[in-house]
Amino acid sequence: MTKNYNLITIFLFSFFFSQEKVANSFYEIKKKYEFFAENDERAFPFLNRYIDLAKTQKNYDELTKGYEDGVFFSKDRADKLKYSDSAIIAANLSQNSENISRTHLGKGIVFYFNFKRYRPALEQYLKAYKYSENSGNPYLKHEIVYHIGVVKSYLGYYDAALSHFSEANLFFEANLRKSNHPNEIFNNEKGVLHTLHRMIVCYRHLGKHVTADSLTDIGLLRTVQSVHKQEYGYFLKEKGIRQYLNKNYYDAISNLKKAIDNISNVNDFAWIAVSELFIGKAYLGLRDDQKAIECFKEVDSIIVANGFMIPELRENYEILIDYFNQQGDTEQQLYYTKQLVKADRIIAQDFTDLSVRIHSEYDTKVLQKEKDALLKTTSFSFVMTIIVSIAAILMLLMMLKRYRNDKHLKIKYKILEEKIITDLYEVPDERKIILPAPPEERSELDEDLVQTILRKLKKFEDEHRFTEAGLTIQKLAAKLHTNSTYLSQIIREHRGVNFAHYLANLRIRYITNKLYTDKIYLSYKIETLAEKCGIASRTNFSNLFQEINGMRPAEFIKKRLKNLTTENSVNPNSDQTSSGHPDP
Repeated sequence: MTKNYNLITIFLFSFFFSQEKVANSFYEIKKKYEFFAENDERAFPFLNRYIDLAKTQKNYDELTKGYEDGVFFSKDRADKLKYSDSAIIAANLSQNSENISRTHLGKGIVFYFNFKRYRPALEQYLKAYKYSENSGNPYLKHEIVYHIGVVKSYLGYYDAALSHFSEANLFFEANLRKSNHPNEIFNNEKGVLHTLHRMIVCYRHLGKHVTADSLTDIGLLRTVQSVHKQEYGYFLKEKGIRQYLNKNYYDAISNLKKAIDNISNVNDFAWIAVSELFIGKAYLGLRDDQKAIECFKEVDSIIVANGFMIPELRENYEILIDYFNQQGDTEQQLYYTKQLVKADRIIAQDFTDLSVRIHSEYDTKVLQKEKDALLKTTSFSFVMTIIVSIAAILMLLMMLKRYRNDKHLKIKYKILEEKIITDLYEVPDERKIILPAPPEERSELDEDLVQTILRKLKKFEDEHRFTEAGLTIQKLAAKLHTNSTYLSQIIREHRGVNFAHYLANLRIRYITNKLYTDKIYLSYKIETLAEKCGIASRTNFSNLFQEINGMRPAEFIKKRLKNLTTENSVNPNSDQTSSGHPDP
């Protein structure tokens, strides 16, 4: 008996030792290539050893990871597609739902990011969603939610896409706070930044520019000195587009060119093309047709070279057709007309196919799944089941609407709170409003005069004299001993906005700070708050508060009171008059 026991012990020890040795072998190989950057093919001599070892051991989990690394380090997009196919085969051999879901998502991302082919991308996302139901991996599920949102955004369903991006953003943000491992921190940071960028794009298309601007400022703040250069480029792109829309053409061109420099590192050709389009439009605004047409032709070159089309670039061909029509160049006009026809055909076909599939294979299934979960809790008769089903669907729709509204409100409050905490509401520093115009692009006012007025403006801001009711630019100019023309020009060039926007921002940011830091303000009526910051009308105050902060003052007060109650229940001895920083 003792002899048999010893043999079993030796066998088990040998087995576990060999398994640990194999695991260590994968780990040791991976250490030699994991530090390479994306698309760096120098990783492959080590990666091929990793894949060969996994094949020899018939270790399909590791083989799946190896092929996924092949996607990451391949430079050629055709190779990325090849490795993603191999990863799916290995994942199926592993019979692991999470592996299968992840590899289908990976192939969808290759179709989307490297080819901008939305139909095959959606097909892979839907397969990933199907297998993710059994994976138990919330990070993976929210990655899928994000990419389904990307497809909805492409189709122009911006409100629906916002729901996806907001949900994913909340998850990645919460996960980031809990992460300890560097890889987890990096991945969750990217998740937060990518969802934030997509939210900005949706708000821009919905015409909610103040909210988009606020999110852009947060994105730039979080990336300007970080390793996330690609994401920094995305936020610069949105900053440049907004500057173009504000007819601030020089700053728009400068920031869009910087955006291209950052985005080019990962060859995100779609956003590069969008940036080139807006650079061209900015040159048109400056009446520099030659440079503008060069940009529009570059957009066409990018589209032809990569064989893709997105609705945002359609305008490029309309501008070129109109330009060459005016020039009498029928050959060029005909070429770009054919390009526009091709673009419309792609967009129309994609819209028809994608909208049907995303509704029938994703939205309907999500709703049905939630309804079924409610019905499982009941054991009534057939008639009662029908009644409960109808009631459940109606209730579910109401709950979804309320949940979406509450979720959006939480996001808006979180964004606003972060701006307050990071001192963005301490407005006097001109750098925190907008990038001022470069010296060579400013008006030819006497520099001593400009600096004198700026010093007076700084004192005006620091002393909160903007809370005076009925303040106009003429009155302020008189107080600063200058004229309204000079003052308007200096505010526009050094604060980046017109006088009305400048004054509204100062007042709303001042009262928002007060509401956040001084509990007594939370008990004031809306009329009193308006009066405290110098705004005469309750309606005007409420509208400006929502435009600048993204939420009504009553909503902000409700959320702030709720947060203070939560903080006090955690720390009963805390001083409620000044909130400080929120709990992490």
